[in-house]
Amino acid sequence: MKKSGFAVITAAILSGILLHSHPVFAATQSIDSHAVVNFVPNEDVTPPVDPNDPNPANPVTPIDPTNPNGPTPGTAGPLSIDYASSLHFGENKISTKNEVYYAKAQTFTGGSEGPNYVQVTDNRGTETGWSLQVKQNGQFVSTSGHELTGAKITFKQAQINTISTSPKPAQLKDSFSLIPDGTGSAEQVVSAGNGEGAGTYIYAFGTGKASESISLEVPGSTPKLAEVYKTSFTWTLTDVPANENTGRF
Repeated sequence: MKKSGFAVITAAILSGILLHSHPVFAATQSIDSHAVVNFVPNEDVTPPVDPNDPNPANPVTPIDPTNPNGPTPGTAGPLSIDYASSLHFGENKISTKNEVYYAKAQTFTGGSEGPNYVQVTDNRGTETGWSLQVKQNGQFVSTSGHELTGAKITFKQAQINTISTSPKPAQLKDSFSLIPDGTGSAEQVVSAGNGEGAGTYIYAFGTGKASESISLEVPGSTPKLAEVYKTSFTWTLTDVPANENTGRF
């Protein structure tokens, strides 16, 4: 009987412990970790891209119709002019009438064509804006030094193409004529303001292969020699944003 009583007492004690005990769980713990990435201005030269599909991951090789050795290399970054089309107005019969000739399309190795264009890249990482200007360095002159008096070049149907999500330059001149005597001020054609213009931008004239977006007007009264006539242009890119630009649009 004593053993039986002891067993009952033991069972009662164990039952009481089980009834009044609480389950123990491990506490949940957490900490934060971090990630960082740093960008610096890109000093590399940006290759030319397709003016109708300006993806820097898919560069192209433009053909310069005025130089068999290839186009003038682009400038180094981080704010750069990567490419500017040279213009070819074709081989034309001498005429005593007023004539208009159109620049041929920009061609690329492989046989593709596109609009003539100027490519600008801003890899400074500041979005502080920039401005693009152009100047004609004198009138067309032949190989023997004869000037094509009264000739005038006009650019039309200009537009900006880019894959960048930075806002496009707010100020854009879609048409303009150049002063051919080489003494006038440069023509202000594109300006990006603060918060605009980061990445690669194409200033293209027209959209298709065949285009009348760049024209050369030649008076019929101007004597023409049976020679090649040439001129040149200077494209200038500055870090002056649109809101500080004094040029006229």
